[in-house]
Amino acid sequence: MQLLIVHRDAEIGEQLVRMVKDYSRHECDLVESDAAAFAWGRCHPKCELLLTQLEADGIDGLSLGGSLSEIFPGLQTLFFPAYAASERRLDLAETKVFPEPIEGDALLGAIEHAENPTPGAPDLFHVVDVVQMCCLGRRSGAIQIVKEKKSGLLFSRQGQLVHAETTTARGVAALSEMVAWDYVEFAYDRSVRPPVETIVAPWDEVLIKAVTLHKREKTVMPAGRQRA
Repeated sequence: MQLLIVHRDAEIGEQLVRMVKDYSRHECDLVESDAAAFAWGRCHPKCELLLTQLEADGIDGLSLGGSLSEIFPGLQTLFFPAYAASERRLDLAETKVFPEPIEGDALLGAIEHAENPTPGAPDLFHVVDVVQMCCLGRRSGAIQIVKEKKSGLLFSRQGQLVHAETTTARGVAALSEMVAWDYVEFAYDRSVRPPVETIVAPWDEVLIKAVTLHKREKTVMPAGRQRA
């Protein structure tokens, strides 16, 4: 499997490359910016996994992942955000977001999990990963969430969730509905603003509430009807 690491800090980037080469059989290259990643892409026939900083000087990981996926269909992505691991409110067993200090075993596990995906398979992230990454990253804009034929929108301002909507709900109820979708495709647009504001509580409070409600609903649903 061909990997590409995009990291502005050459020392950290080289450590990541060395770890991949020492503990896996995958090919791995390092570049330091979006522009260098595009130049690399023009010279390579394939790339199965992108590991990129979420945001740094010359790097916009969300935009880069979307653009490179058009060059390399089926590309999977892992993110390195700027916030610390201690800031996460919820932990996931199969996360694709790795704040510092990066847990080497977890990262290697995610790399192996990305190997040999179904051709054309979507790049799926857990809803909790998406919300935490965008809120702790203090993002503003709209996040489109897609699960098969279902879709929803989340809006944030400087990392605070201010609105959520699906075809059937708004506000916290809509966020709860999306959390129940688990693994989803997502797209981010910093230019879009919320049509209304339906969420006033802190983002982590409403997210934890939504996750707790989802777990409770899974527990009480009859056998055969439980959601993943």
